[in-house]
Amino acid sequence: MEWVYISDLHKYTGQKVEIRGWLYNIRSKGKIAFLQLRDGTGRVQGVAVKGECNDDAFLKIDGLKMEASISVTGDVRKDSRAPSGVELTINDITVIQNPEEDYPISKKEHGIDFLLEHRHLWLRSSRTEALLKIRNQAVISLRNFFHEKGFILIDTPILTGSIGESSSTLFSVKYFDMGNAYLAQTGQLYLEAACMAFGRVFNLGPTFRAEKSKTRRHLTEFWMLEAEVSFLENEGSMDLQEEMICSLVDSILSKNEAELKVLGRNTGPLKKITAGFPRIEYSEAVKMLDKLGKPVKWGNDLGGDEETILTEQFEKPIFVTNYPKHAKAFYMKENPENPETVLCADLLAPEGYGEIIGGSQREDRYDELISRIREEQLPESAYRWYLDLRKFGSVPHSGFGLGLERTITWITGNKHVREAIPFPRTISRLYP
Repeated sequence: MEWVYISDLHKYTGQKVEIRGWLYNIRSKGKIAFLQLRDGTGRVQGVAVKGECNDDAFLKIDGLKMEASISVTGDVRKDSRAPSGVELTINDITVIQNPEEDYPISKKEHGIDFLLEHRHLWLRSSRTEALLKIRNQAVISLRNFFHEKGFILIDTPILTGSIGESSSTLFSVKYFDMGNAYLAQTGQLYLEAACMAFGRVFNLGPTFRAEKSKTRRHLTEFWMLEAEVSFLENEGSMDLQEEMICSLVDSILSKNEAELKVLGRNTGPLKKITAGFPRIEYSEAVKMLDKLGKPVKWGNDLGGDEETILTEQFEKPIFVTNYPKHAKAFYMKENPENPETVLCADLLAPEGYGEIIGGSQREDRYDELISRIREEQLPESAYRWYLDLRKFGSVPHSGFGLGLERTITWITGNKHVREAIPFPRTISRLYP
């Protein structure tokens, strides 16, 4: 008897096979029972009919609880009404483990706190399965995009002695007898070193922000894809980001149609994501917000509410460029046309989702960079190696970071980033 995965059952129509998985629902009507089965690759209905199914196996069905792990043998037959296109006529069942107590996550509605407390089990739901399969495809798509363009993957450190963004959002850990180390807020500084060696580099890994925020867009641990390119200026960086996002959306539309359907995602807006993202300067955005009844003082960064209002005015993602210098990080290059601003861009997703990418041209001049480090009162000693990059063959270069969970949340039409990561970490959640 050949053991096959549910996703491959359509290849075995008319054949007897074995599948191994879990029981996620069951209905019994006397001499017939309908078992909903899953194995991680897909879901299928198994039908057990008394007299056709092994007698001992049929007797076991009444005692099975939700999430019992079982091995099922049966005949595969076409069923156009079934989501998988096939159904399994069950001949025999082997019980691997039958829970002694009822499964905590029942069909009734549960609050989000309960579901997060049982996240280790909530992963098994069809909705979470769909979200995380889309996440998986997004990672594949992003990696392929950069590999096909000749970028080199550089794994940057998680423990660092350098502050990448803001000292106020650092997780600090004692590092032997060397004082404190920090969980990386970004791998960018290390990618800058690597791009001077390889030209075009990227990474994809976890980053950490000790930010006491309870918004739907924030996690304390999240995954970020970052890219850095030597001899590339800010406009070219935006071109690259635009191409990457179009490629990513196309990939998910073509590879995850079933998962998007499970989530009830209206794919109409996603199909409008084509090249030609609007680009507006920060000052223009401030004027727009004032007219829309959401005034922002020039010089302040845009918050989630402001980003939401802006993105609702466009069908495509929009770049907001050239933010005020003191609203952004120390490493961004001064705008030669307006020294009060820097050459940077935030990419805001449409439908009210806000920032998914932050990028900039980096300050490649030694004197200007050390001046900004001193302005921000950062420890110069921790940036000796970073400053070396400006002493030995410095060139114009640009890069960006994409927040994976925020991007998945937008593409799937979800409400909160916490569902776009297997085990979310927030200011109130460290379990499980």
